[in-house]
Amino acid sequence: MNTATMPPETDGRCLSSPSAAASDVEQPIIFFDGVCGLCNRFVDTMLRADKDGIFRFAPLQGETAKALLPPLGEDAGAWSVVYRDSQGTYRESEAVLRAMKRLGGWWGMLAVLRIVPRPVRDGIYRLIARNRYRWFGKRTSCRLPTPEERARFLP
Repeated sequence: MNTATMPPETDGRCLSSPSAAASDVEQPIIFFDGVCGLCNRFVDTMLRADKDGIFRFAPLQGETAKALLPPLGEDAGAWSVVYRDSQGTYRESEAVLRAMKRLGGWWGMLAVLRIVPRPVRDGIYRLIARNRYRWFGKRTSCRLPTPEERARFLP
């Protein structure tokens, strides 16, 4: 079994959802911490780069996340970006790198960072995730998409 799609009790990196199969995903979804300044900048960057409308976006605090993802726990430092496509559901550095690879082009070349051992990548990811509110700010409410972006966002 590929370690990228192993259940959490085996790998600890991927999330499985009891309520919906990954194959139910028509378009890849990037789940993000809706109040995180860094996460919102990541979404802004992906929106600008994703000219073909590949991705949908949903806040981790929203209804879509509650329906498709297992409970994420109280520690917001443990989650900030989750990526879900027809292959599975991923978190930490794997989520970001898979989203970049799927985006393609110059962004897709960042997926070469997968050669860095996952414990190293995820360690750096977790360091940033734990400090993201302090370093990049925290909003008082989740991001509201512009009228142009509305079709790309899930509740």
